[in-house]
Amino acid sequence: MGDDRQPHTSVARAARRRPKSATTTDPGPDAASVTENERSLTDQAYSMLEEMIVTLKLAPGADVSEARLSKVLGIGRTPIREALQRLARERLVTILPRRGILVTEINVKSQLRLLEVRREVERLIARSAARRALRPERERFTKIARNFEQSARTNDETTFMRVDREFNELCAKVARNEFAAGAMALMHSLSRRFWYIHYQEAADMPATAKLHANIARAIAKGDEAAAARALDRLIDEIEKFTRATVDTDT
Repeated sequence: MGDDRQPHTSVARAARRRPKSATTTDPGPDAASVTENERSLTDQAYSMLEEMIVTLKLAPGADVSEARLSKVLGIGRTPIREALQRLARERLVTILPRRGILVTEINVKSQLRLLEVRREVERLIARSAARRALRPERERFTKIARNFEQSARTNDETTFMRVDREFNELCAKVARNEFAAGAMALMHSLSRRFWYIHYQEAADMPATAKLHANIARAIAKGDEAAAARALDRLIDEIEKFTRATVDTDT
């Protein structure tokens, strides 16, 4: 019996000590809220910078800096830095150590190669979203379809771009495939910027908005085959538009 009691005594002592060490390492709710706030600011900085690049407020080849962007957006340099790193992964900016940050140039041949990948991945996402969307998510797709159609009626490219980003983000979430979503995240901003640069000379924005609306409605109805067909028609139109921007050999 004496041998049995000693381990129990040691365990009891250890148990009494644990709360003290746990208390000293617990970050507490204040630290958690700070982290959440930083994440929110980073997301805000990313959204603002991405829109500025896509809509050419930050033009291809422009030289930018964390300090200038922090001043313009009124956001601290740490969230700006983290947002720029995300934009670099999406190939919208190039970070040159000790030399600066450049907004990337446009390359039509690269854009066509991107569309080859985008067609396959986005078809998977459209089908998966149609299959896996929950009722509230289907209602959101229906609303997005209406917003696309509204932007088509008013020929409002800014509204279209914002609805398009919401649509892309919802598709990636609802498809519930983190690998497909990660692949699309690297392509959508480049595609949207290319479209914004050239749509006035080669694209039909209202028609493009309606093609997007068709995908959103098919997903809302849970029709996988219709979603895939609508997606193919959209990519066909985007590829046609891309080739029309310049005479190029691929």
